[in-house]
Amino acid sequence: MLIDGRLARVKATDGTGPANYVGYGKRTLVRYELDPAIAAELGIPAQSGILETVDLDRSVLERLRQLFEVKYPDFKAFDDSGGYLAAEDQSKRVLLDRASAIMREKHAESDEVLGAMLLDLVAGKSGVPSSLLDWRIAKLVTDIRREEPGEIEQAAGRLARGDNPIDAISAFASDTWHMLSTRTPARPFAESRTIPTMIRALVDGQRVLGIRSTPTDNASKMLLGKGAFGQQPLTEDEMRHVITLAEEIARIMREEWGWNPRDLWDVQGFIWETCQKRISENADEPADTAMRDHTIMPTNLILYGPPGTGKTYATAEEAVRLCGETVVRDDREALMSSYRSLHQKGRIAFVTFHQNFSYEDFVEGLRPVTAAQDEGASGSVGFSLQPQDGVFKLIAELAASNHGRAAGGDAPVIDRNRKIFKMSLGRSWASEDDVIYQDAIRDGYVVLGWGGEVDWSDPRYDAWDAIKERWRQDFPDASGNDPNMSQMYAFRINMQIGSLIVISDGNRKFRAVGEITGPYQFVPGTNGEYNHRRSVRWLWHGDESLPRELIYDKELSQVSAYQMNSRHVNWDGLEQIVASGGATATFGTPEPFVLIIDEINRANISKVFGELITLLEPDKRIGQENALTVRLPYSKQEFGVPANLHIIGTMNTADRSIALLDTALRRRFEFRELMPDASLLGTVDGIDLAALLATVNERIEYLFDREHQIGHAYFIRCETRDEVDEVMRNKVIPLLAEYFYEDWAKVAAVLGDGDDGEGDREGRFIDRRRLKAPKGLGGDEDAAPRYRWSVRDTFSYGGFASA
Repeated sequence: MLIDGRLARVKATDGTGPANYVGYGKRTLVRYELDPAIAAELGIPAQSGILETVDLDRSVLERLRQLFEVKYPDFKAFDDSGGYLAAEDQSKRVLLDRASAIMREKHAESDEVLGAMLLDLVAGKSGVPSSLLDWRIAKLVTDIRREEPGEIEQAAGRLARGDNPIDAISAFASDTWHMLSTRTPARPFAESRTIPTMIRALVDGQRVLGIRSTPTDNASKMLLGKGAFGQQPLTEDEMRHVITLAEEIARIMREEWGWNPRDLWDVQGFIWETCQKRISENADEPADTAMRDHTIMPTNLILYGPPGTGKTYATAEEAVRLCGETVVRDDREALMSSYRSLHQKGRIAFVTFHQNFSYEDFVEGLRPVTAAQDEGASGSVGFSLQPQDGVFKLIAELAASNHGRAAGGDAPVIDRNRKIFKMSLGRSWASEDDVIYQDAIRDGYVVLGWGGEVDWSDPRYDAWDAIKERWRQDFPDASGNDPNMSQMYAFRINMQIGSLIVISDGNRKFRAVGEITGPYQFVPGTNGEYNHRRSVRWLWHGDESLPRELIYDKELSQVSAYQMNSRHVNWDGLEQIVASGGATATFGTPEPFVLIIDEINRANISKVFGELITLLEPDKRIGQENALTVRLPYSKQEFGVPANLHIIGTMNTADRSIALLDTALRRRFEFRELMPDASLLGTVDGIDLAALLATVNERIEYLFDREHQIGHAYFIRCETRDEVDEVMRNKVIPLLAEYFYEDWAKVAAVLGDGDDGEGDREGRFIDRRRLKAPKGLGGDEDAAPRYRWSVRDTFSYGGFASA
């Protein structure tokens, strides 16, 4: 047939069934228009109905599949997705459910109203967390909405309702290009792709793929040998190309892999997890090696907003999600239980910044250590200054030592009823003794230096008295505290098969954990030392020692072998470390860790982070392409920040503006705003809390600014009028007085008790009584009146009563 005067072919690519090819030679047409009668005779749509067919590079696709399965070893299918559910899928499903509800509830509303709600949803401003737009694009959308109210909202509403998704996306890109291009220094090509496709995909996930430019373009280059996008705003042809690619991947997932994709969001998640970078052309490269180059970039996030907007709860929710745990929305008890468990295991650390917080508190500093505490003191007296790790270095080293968890590794791996012992393997501070430790780790045993050259294997030494009697044969003056006897008793008798041992590294760190698997053995050592052994199965040992605080809340003693007090053992932390495998781990990818910094804006950031501020950048993390390390000033250790450590900060904007934050910090963190959400509040004993909060905040914004509003969290737990009164009396009114520097006229105005008169006034929350001027002031009639303000004993909410 002829199309545009040229001879074209129409056929099915497999020779049977309906036509799925229209084109010139090998060139497929994705845009065409035919006479309807001719189209009907040919059995094809009259216009633009046939997408291009694709032939994916199946070897590359298989390697991407392997990368995905290495990252999520418990993944079976999208409806049985294991760790992928919490890491990537669950949050999207919540957004999809909310988008569906918005489309139902707002079907009769204007495009502007519908679009506003969808923009709030995709940008994470609806109360439902969203990472579909990165913070820069989200801020760009916020700026447009503030400066051109209603414009992008109307375009978003039309986008969601358009019959043809490709036409609707193209129209949005065209309608909003001038809004985007006038507000960005570079041409906003990526923004023109991400914003409309993410919105449309939320309401049309079966037909549209949400686009992030880099991974989507990488997927196209790797699987099809050509990029998906040009240096231009998103075009219809580019959109068709991307959808065709996604649909073919979905078909293979469904028909060949048995992954049961539910929609193109499952394909989007697969592309996001595997195509952040293009994989090596070396087809023999192991999947786990390639995976190191495909690790999701670490999160550096600051949640900011006025007081009481739920930053603490949102931080806990974000931390649990980043750790890969399931987050059930609206189940605070379950969330906090997960948070506490992760904190106990050492996966989440928490610190609050304040004006006196320093580098020495955060990274490392010198602390006085007495000779009795210092295993390497070599008989010295007094004290010395020794480097001590701060909270950031502690969790960074713990994250760096983690090598992932085996599938099914959530089950307890340690019997908490076992005895647990601390042991030294040589003097950790003496380099000549390092061979003792290395040999023991390699060959699976522990050795004791006490006990001389006596073979204690004979069963008669199963009792303390027998050990004491035998030793005193050689050393008649030995007391009962002689370590040759007491240590041998602990090592030979008290330490049982199945007991746990923690190998110390000095008195403040440990470097291995094991399980005793055999009885006492006499194995003569070099120079007659370290003659006594027990066989061991090593559960964990690391390239770097870890601080003992992670597993034990008491100081370790210099005694070579002794039973630890199990009540002071952090069993959750010990299980977490053992499950990570340490230096011998070969399974999975490192588990994520999270450091929460509360009130991050209250400290001197440059002083606290010091030279490490550069190391926070995602591409400067250990294992990334531009990885950097620094030599720390006190310990002289080389230190880097691992890629599996996420950092979340909170910032109360009533204390300090973002504009006043250290510029270096602002460049390295994403910022997510949390503002008061009155819609989360209901009615309590006839008081419309939503109206109360919205009205108060509108007045605060008028008199002060938006950063000092009152958060919904103040009222979220109120169930009675008395509880509302208590919040108003003890929290809201004192906070307003602080905001306005005890200017009670403004406090009264915010509460609706303002009055332009000069006499006494009884308000709903505050009473005002005019004060009489004392005698002797000349009777100045023109002097401004002065008042005594008092908080009422009983409040009236008449203006906020529910209908």
